[in-house]
Amino acid sequence: MDTATDTLFRALADPTRRAVYERLCRQGEQNVRALTDQAGVSQPAVSKHLAILKEAGLVTERRAGRQTHYSAQPAALNPLMDWLRYYSAFWPDRFDRLDDLLQRMDQ
Repeated sequence: MDTATDTLFRALADPTRRAVYERLCRQGEQNVRALTDQAGVSQPAVSKHLAILKEAGLVTERRAGRQTHYSAQPAALNPLMDWLRYYSAFWPDRFDRLDDLLQRMDQ
């Protein structure tokens, strides 16, 4: 796996980061305060999570005065989708072989 994909998986491995990312996807651009109000963790913790999401390319930031607004970048999930698509090709054959084995065991 390449470094960009590793970074993406690490960013999404944390449930708080996934929740922040999902919120941005569903509700659109938000500032840190709005995200903190809904996250159940401190503002510094939300800022750390946003920095990791930004490093993975999952969010972008826009400054407006003293506030920073974050937006989800769903296209950044493309390497994850490619990875899943590649490995999903292995499952049908394995399920067929498991089905064959189970049928032989029943006989």
